[in-house]
Formats: sequence, structure tokens, C-alpha cells
Amino acid sequence: MSEHHGSCHCGAVRLVLRDDPVKAASCNCSICRRIGGLWAYAEPVKITIEGAGVAYRQGDCMLDTWHCGTCGCTTHWTPVDPAYQRMAVNLRMFDPALWQDLPIRHVDGASF
Repeated sequence: MSEHHGSCHCGAVRLVLRDDPVKAASCNCSICRRIGGLWAYAEPVKITIEGAGVAYRQGDCMLDTWHCGTCGCTTHWTPVDPAYQRMAVNLRMFDPALWQDLPIRHVDGASF
């Protein structure tokens, strides 16, 4: 297992993923299709977020989607329920070599 480092455009929010992603997810829900997120899911203990982001809680209030308050890049999402042991990082915040060859699962979040 490797440690991967990523950041928003200005570097104010930095991400550390202590996992090797084997696939990515692209969702068409109302927010993901607008931000163009490419998600890698992991247990929260495998992800470290450094720096201050801004949370946006939408619709069903299940997730907080985080972005940098300076450059606006969407970096990750976290569950509202702390017992839910999954979160996601936006792989587009990492070097493309990490994700460009991964299989992408298309999630139909618009139908939920």
C-alpha cells in the first residue's frame, strides 16, 4: 500500500490517501455532475485532510461535500453520520498517473 498526496489548486487543502485505489466512481447526481468529481472511496482512517475547507451539506443531508474556500476545488466528501465508515477523495486533486488508467464505475445518483 502506498501513500498518495494531492491538493486543491492553491494548495490550501491537502489530502493524503493511504490506500491504492483500484477503481474510481463518477456520479451523475445533481452536485457531482456539476463539480466533475472522480471519487475514490476509503475508510476515514486511510485519509488525512490538512488545511481548512468549507463544507456544503445538500439535499438528503447524508454527506458534507468539501471545497477549498480560496480556489474552490472540491476535494472530498465526508458522511454526516460518524458511524458510517466510508468517505471519498476527489481523485482529480492527485497526479493523473494515480487515476488515469483506473476503471471508472458510473453511478446513477440522479435516479435516487
